[in-house]
Amino acid sequence: MRVAITGTPGTGKTTASSLLEPRLEGYDVIHLNEVLEREGLYTEVDEERDSKVADLDALAAWLEGRKDVLVESHLAHHFEVDRVAVLRCEPSQLENRLRNRGESTAKAQENAESEALDVVLAEAVDIHGQESVYEIDTTDRDPEAVADDLEAVVRGDREPSAGTVDFVGYLA
Repeated sequence: MRVAITGTPGTGKTTASSLLEPRLEGYDVIHLNEVLEREGLYTEVDEERDSKVADLDALAAWLEGRKDVLVESHLAHHFEVDRVAVLRCEPSQLENRLRNRGESTAKAQENAESEALDVVLAEAVDIHGQESVYEIDTTDRDPEAVADDLEAVVRGDREPSAGTVDFVGYLA
């Protein structure tokens, strides 16, 4: 079983997946952004956005053959997996989270708008189909509760739920 834990930056992926890892014997959590850094699996540095441009083919090759893994990253849904958990967060709360961790105002606003427009969710559904996508709202929720929801996704105790969260009102 391979599960992607994805979502806009700041939705709680790293925190929740780190809490989940000790609960799932036999599964490894792969923090894909750490792999990208450590292995140099990027094609360039985008100075304007202060970020690295991932080499998706190289990351896919690195992941090849790995089983019983949880792949955590805002890019995780771009890879071959059995299930996709998309973490969501109300955009103004997301923007505050990002600014509190040192992101620029412009980057925080860009990510909040992306969240309101369901960008990651839409990509996940387009790549994997609605029947494989599980949406989890992290707004005002304890990370342990989010980890509980993720565990239910991994164990097959939760039904797919793409399209259940709506933040488009943020754009009004």
